[in-house]
Amino acid sequence: MTRILIFWLVWLSAGLANAAVLEGVGHANVRENNLDQARAEARQAAMRDLALQYQARVSTRDTLENGQLTHSHTELSSMAQVSNATIVDEYRRGNLLRVIVRAELSGSSASGGESCQAGESSGLRKRVAVTGFPIVMPEQGGDPGLDDAGEKLPQALLARLQAQGQLQVLGATSLQLFSSLPDAPTSQVNIAGNHLTNVVQLARELGAQFVVSGVIRDMGVADPDAWGSSILNRMQRSVGLLDTTRRFEAEVMVFDGFSGSPVFRKRFETAANWDPKGSGTAGFASAGFEQSEWGKAVSGVISEMAIAVNGALRCQPFMARITRVTEGKVTLASGATAGLRPGDQLSIYRSQHYFDSLNGTPELSDAGVSITLDNVHPDFSTGRLAMSGGQVNVQRDDLAIIW
Repeated sequence: MTRILIFWLVWLSAGLANAAVLEGVGHANVRENNLDQARAEARQAAMRDLALQYQARVSTRDTLENGQLTHSHTELSSMAQVSNATIVDEYRRGNLLRVIVRAELSGSSASGGESCQAGESSGLRKRVAVTGFPIVMPEQGGDPGLDDAGEKLPQALLARLQAQGQLQVLGATSLQLFSSLPDAPTSQVNIAGNHLTNVVQLARELGAQFVVSGVIRDMGVADPDAWGSSILNRMQRSVGLLDTTRRFEAEVMVFDGFSGSPVFRKRFETAANWDPKGSGTAGFASAGFEQSEWGKAVSGVISEMAIAVNGALRCQPFMARITRVTEGKVTLASGATAGLRPGDQLSIYRSQHYFDSLNGTPELSDAGVSITLDNVHPDFSTGRLAMSGGQVNVQRDDLAIIW
């Protein structure tokens, strides 16, 4: 009886240790005075905030056809179980509704929900370059603190990706990939191939396997006349009669650096009360940015971006470019910083272009041979082929892959 009692006490304490009571904040716009719909949207946003606080992961699957997003599905992993979720506070100001949800979150023992079939590659750190997020309509900023959002947003995204520690992140936030922002990422030259040659060039120069970019599509205020300097305007703002919300919408894209093809694309959006004194003077994504409701909402969206990018790349294979082949000795443009170790085996794939589509996506074919690493340095590694490189025609720019 004593052993049974001890067992139940240990089980109960373990369950309590894995559970946490957290509060999440969500915002939504009240459209056509439909408060119930706004409350449901705000509650859903608050639940996402709860999941992010509990370090739950977001799995996103997008389907692209001819450069257009035809289907997008996003789901939270089963790593967190939510129970006893209740709205503990609700506040409406103009057309903006804010709710606070309190819930109990605990770890889930369910298997297979988030595990992918990437095998060994899931433990390696793929190299990712983050470029600028140009603003489609710069005139929407209307505040000096928002003029540099195109560089500050990717810098904040880069910092979050680095903090997660699952990717090697390179910064190129001053570079802009797209010539036509409203149509991005479509390129007139490569509209049929659905890839960007400048992505391939940038990835080669930086030694990146993937390139993360994006576009800020909307930063407009709901009512441009709400910030008049008249006494009537100030009185109406103080009692919440004017809509002082500002929107934020950005699109994140991830491209394969070897082919330029998109592997992930998703839009993120939010809206919250805008206070120029609280946001503009601090600067976009600065230390004081989250002192305003809008800054806090945008910061949460950037965190969602980082989790989504990480989730999109988690199950992608790890690829390293072959830089040299001499008498069966192969040098790879990746090393210890990516997680490679002596004794690791990588499969060799030939990269081939055809004369009728020299600018098309290269075709990879299994060379039927692997390389075993014997020397691993921080940024490169070397190994031996099981047979002579000439026998299988392994060349520079072929790829070594771990699935």
